[in-house]
Amino acid sequence: MSAAIRHLDTLHPLAALDDATLFVQAAFLGGRWITSETTVAVTDPATGETLGFIPALTGDDTGRAIDAAEAALPAWRALLPQERARILKRWNDLILASREDLALLMTLEQGKPLAESRGEIDYAASFVDYYAEEARRIAVEGLTSHLPNAQMTLSRVPLGVVGLVTPWNFPAAMLTRKAAAALAAGCTTVAHPSSETPFSALALAALAERAGMPAGVFNVVTGNAATIVGRLCEDSRVRAMSFTGSTEIGRLIAAQAAPTVKRLIMELGGHAPLMIFADSDLDRAVDIAMDAKFATSGQDCLAANRIYVERSIYEPFLAAFKARIEALAVGPGLDASTEIGPLMHARAIAKVEAQVHDAVG
Repeated sequence: MSAAIRHLDTLHPLAALDDATLFVQAAFLGGRWITSETTVAVTDPATGETLGFIPALTGDDTGRAIDAAEAALPAWRALLPQERARILKRWNDLILASREDLALLMTLEQGKPLAESRGEIDYAASFVDYYAEEARRIAVEGLTSHLPNAQMTLSRVPLGVVGLVTPWNFPAAMLTRKAAAALAAGCTTVAHPSSETPFSALALAALAERAGMPAGVFNVVTGNAATIVGRLCEDSRVRAMSFTGSTEIGRLIAAQAAPTVKRLIMELGGHAPLMIFADSDLDRAVDIAMDAKFATSGQDCLAANRIYVERSIYEPFLAAFKARIEALAVGPGLDASTEIGPLMHARAIAKVEAQVHDAVG
């Protein structure tokens, strides 16, 4: 893995990592760190500076990751649930032990304030801890038979290789939520993180390797989403796809996965309302509205896109909400005083500018 680690200038923010080996510029296939001549640049949204590069892997590379996951499946599936749980517990412990480094990586590649990144690392670890416990509870159930003098049992068995496609707004938590559930059940995984925030996923892969995850059980493929996800969808050995992202892309994945009749688990776009009634505690309502609207700089599928306020408290709510918004500290995520970090990329900026123009003319 050392060849994939960038030499860091002592003035570079990444030089603050306690464990520099968590900054990996390589994909993880079959227990090996893979580089390529063709790469994708990853930038810091706060500065526009290049943080590093990831391999732009191909459809054939994705096929090799599926090969590795399929080859690892029999042994992983055959492990006692308690042993899978122990490996997941070690992964959880390593994530928490590396909390500060993982949060720094996330803030640099995603832009969210460091306090939010720390919170996401805790959130990410909680999924691993939860599913480590659930691994022990995959039980055989007895069912009442429709036939006389007969017994029926229901056994849950691992589905197989699972494809995981994760977004850039929660690059750690969305990966562990998907991966830990599949791994606890005895499935093997091939993950594709967003090319805008891949370093969080690669650091988690490094920690999974240290936790004793067998080669091929957890793979991370970087590069062009259409190429990689298309290959995952068309391969019949991939039995399920888990995707978090836009409704538009979700429809494309559903269509591509249909010929092989995959199971689909999708969290798609939302248009969430927040309703505030006259009997609400006004200060509490403003606190909730601030969290609902401005977490991750508003780049959150759960963000409140519409706020409905009962008429009798509309004016006082609006005044209090406006004052809180005007007081928000905007800046780089590494600045301790920052409450709102940068938007992710130029497309996001253009979208917000268009929405503001549409709203105020």
